[in-house]
Amino acid sequence: MNHMPEILLGAVTLGLLWAVMTIGVYITYRILNIADLTVEGSITMGAAIAASLISKGINPYLATLLALLGGMAAGLVTGLLHTKLRIPPLLSGILTMIALYSVNLRIMGRANISLLRVDTVYTVFMNLGLNRTSAVLVLGLICVISLICILYWFFGTEIGCAVRATGNNPQMARAQGINTKSMIILGLIISNGLVALSGALISQSQSFADVQMGIGSIVIGLASVIIGEVLFSRTSFYSILISLALGAITYRIIIALVLKMGMPANDLKLFTAITVAVALSLPMFRAYLSPVKRSIREDE
Repeated sequence: MNHMPEILLGAVTLGLLWAVMTIGVYITYRILNIADLTVEGSITMGAAIAASLISKGINPYLATLLALLGGMAAGLVTGLLHTKLRIPPLLSGILTMIALYSVNLRIMGRANISLLRVDTVYTVFMNLGLNRTSAVLVLGLICVISLICILYWFFGTEIGCAVRATGNNPQMARAQGINTKSMIILGLIISNGLVALSGALISQSQSFADVQMGIGSIVIGLASVIIGEVLFSRTSFYSILISLALGAITYRIIIALVLKMGMPANDLKLFTAITVAVALSLPMFRAYLSPVKRSIREDE
């Protein structure tokens, strides 16, 4: 119990970094209505690019920016496979994800890269007197708040509304003169760019990048999205973006607590899958319970 505050603080800190990835997953899963498995490769790609460049002495902020661009390129490939070659979106994501495994190995040159004793994006804040956890927390807050504000503005613009219309009703969007193929590509580019950015931040936080770190990340992203939607307000697009960040933090807190209670780390993926399945099933349970509640009230 004495270590509980530190555990919760670490969970919140890590949750902020994963919140960037969660927002990226939301863009494809909810806004575009596409299950994009590119995420599992692009999050590793972001970590691989950032770690590889930083280990070679490149400025960490420049390396993180290049990681963002690398993820956007991965999203572009998936978008072109789907829109130009007419490959189904799920299969397009799988093909890109498989290809990125080899690409990431090429970028890294080996299975993992250590970032110990090198400057990262958190070093500036640590030089101001903050410890590592506080530095990650501060930068994570800055990134999440900035991202929420930028995306809220972007999806209120004409292009952003066109992306949302494409996912909501593509036939109607085309009837309004919107190039839905271009909007799908744009959405995938933005989504995977954010996912890669999250990977770059996470790798610098944990001081290493590994070619296997993206496995199961899509499930983690979906779990955070569902938890955010179920537990927090969704009255406006702005509140939705905030709920996504809170969902990612809540998921990390749940994981930290179940590990503290003695759950084996090897069972985390199973626990996450069960959590997502239960959360996705909630609307069905509510539909079953509504007639029961109605009949109870009528009997009374």
